[in-house]
Amino acid sequence: MEWKKLGVVWCPVRDLWWARTHASCPTPVFLNDGSLRIYVQGRDEKGIGRVGFVDINPAEPTRVQRVSDNPALDVGVPGAFDDNGVFQTCVIARPDGTLAMYYVGFEICHQIRYRLLTGLAISRDGGETFERARSTPVLERSPEELHIRGGPFVMLDGDVYRMWYVAGSEWEEIEGKSMPVYNLHYIESRDGIEWPEAGARLFPLDRNVEHGFGRPYVVKRHDGYQMFYSVRKKHPLGYRMGYAESPDGLQWTRLDDQMGLDVSVSGWDDQTVEYAAVVETGGRTLCFYNGNDFGVTGFGVAELIK
Repeated sequence: MEWKKLGVVWCPVRDLWWARTHASCPTPVFLNDGSLRIYVQGRDEKGIGRVGFVDINPAEPTRVQRVSDNPALDVGVPGAFDDNGVFQTCVIARPDGTLAMYYVGFEICHQIRYRLLTGLAISRDGGETFERARSTPVLERSPEELHIRGGPFVMLDGDVYRMWYVAGSEWEEIEGKSMPVYNLHYIESRDGIEWPEAGARLFPLDRNVEHGFGRPYVVKRHDGYQMFYSVRKKHPLGYRMGYAESPDGLQWTRLDDQMGLDVSVSGWDDQTVEYAAVVETGGRTLCFYNGNDFGVTGFGVAELIK
């Protein structure tokens, strides 16, 4: 694939209390009026993440039409799994007309640095605000996936909810810092709320050069499935883009060298690229993504040209 980078779409300028910094993990959904809403995680002055949105014109994807004044999803109640930050990774339309947001709750720990588990929130007002389906995770800790069950991407495929996500129970010291180790997994659900305790691993990490995979984003085509994901490299430490193909969404062939979207020579994405989300609109294929430092430089967009 060959992409043309169109530049930064939006970056916080410290005028919003919920997004003093960062516009992490761009998560697109088309609204009923035809506009394209991009949910992002912004961080307040204490570095705590909340979910807001940026509306853009899909015909001019770097043209911002509106930014939410307040978060669409705030942090959880004290003591909950998401009381120290929330991080959206997928928003889908449900058959009943509501929107479902699958998100990650950030929980600070003592013996490990943090724990990441998946929650579910529902919007009944067209995506302006979301309310939790419940205060506990829909992907809770399990014996095989003890510390991380997050980064979910969910698709309603026929009458089955399919989820591709990341899971792990290990940590590794890299360049003097304890870093999580996690793989891509797959599970299914009949209602999108109750999920199995553990999933099937899609393909292994190369532990010599990488220690984790970031949020998968799956696109269904007429002849199979595409997966865009992020690869956490060890040397240099940071994210790069990954890509895989599958005939059925279960058996995947890793084709990272075909992704074609890498760091720039200079600028907002010259150190890392991650969190790709690919959509088609008006005969164009667009990829929204983050650059340096998990979105501190905002989020940008590239167009597929080949």
